[in-house]
Amino acid sequence: MNTSIKVALAGAGAFGIKHLDGIKNIDGVEVVSLISRDLENTKKVAEQYGIGHVTTELSEALALPEVDVVILCTPTQMHAEQAITCLKAGKHVQVEIPMADNLADAEEIVRLQKETGLVAMVGHTRRFNPSHQYVHNQITAGKFNIQQMDVQTYFFRRTNTNALGQARSWTDHLLWHHAAHTVDLFAYQAGSPIVQANAIQGPIHPTLGIAMDMSIQLKAANGAICTLSLSFNNDGPLGTYFRYIGDTATYLARYDDLFTGKDEQIDVSNVAVSMNGIELQDREFFAAIKEGRQPNSSVEGVFACYKVLHDLEQQLNAAG
Repeated sequence: MNTSIKVALAGAGAFGIKHLDGIKNIDGVEVVSLISRDLENTKKVAEQYGIGHVTTELSEALALPEVDVVILCTPTQMHAEQAITCLKAGKHVQVEIPMADNLADAEEIVRLQKETGLVAMVGHTRRFNPSHQYVHNQITAGKFNIQQMDVQTYFFRRTNTNALGQARSWTDHLLWHHAAHTVDLFAYQAGSPIVQANAIQGPIHPTLGIAMDMSIQLKAANGAICTLSLSFNNDGPLGTYFRYIGDTATYLARYDDLFTGKDEQIDVSNVAVSMNGIELQDREFFAAIKEGRQPNSSVEGVFACYKVLHDLEQQLNAAG
């Protein structure tokens, strides 16, 4: 591989820009191609970030000999097919969460990674946010054990808009996208596999075709439990808020920030080299490539989460 890792990034929307902002701070990495469906907007973003090649076709970027890796920030429904295409083209790949919206596709991605030996990672960002890293460090040091996690994931998606409030061309999903963060994080932080999972959901939206409200309960083998409430109906603060209730403390995590159970802010500025979870996620991806190892949040490492999501989907389908 070249001294500098050459990146093709697919998806110039809200999340793609978060990755571009993170990559700017990482030495030895250069984005050389930007792929997105709106060519004119993609050209503007590429100009802003000094990216020389712009296209609407992933295949065109994959054909560039200088491209070593691909980061996929495309709609959920495209993740699996595009990740498989990248691996078959011999490119390392990071796919934004979720890696797939069904179990069979997730299984195929894991199989291909093993077959090719390439680095394949999923953007389970909560593993990398300094707030959650701080809690993880407390757990691994034996200073804190989770009794319960209480998580609220709330957005306002009665209109189909993205994180920047712009109209979306695709529909999001509470289970396969948003619940994936917490299902994975709970098992990761508990240090124990999920052995019980239950879900109920509210009515299906007449035009979006998805449930707008959902409630999930999880139990780990070590006895820790998790309650997750998700909604696209919440007209209020948007995002995900985590309460860690443990044997020695209570923590409240709000993206990269962390507070005590009494709402006193905890300084997490020294947890990692950055306070930006997306940048830390990207740093781990590129470090794994340089060091010839699989990263934290590898496709194999997060696969158990997708098995739980599949089981929950089967429950919900059976309930009608």
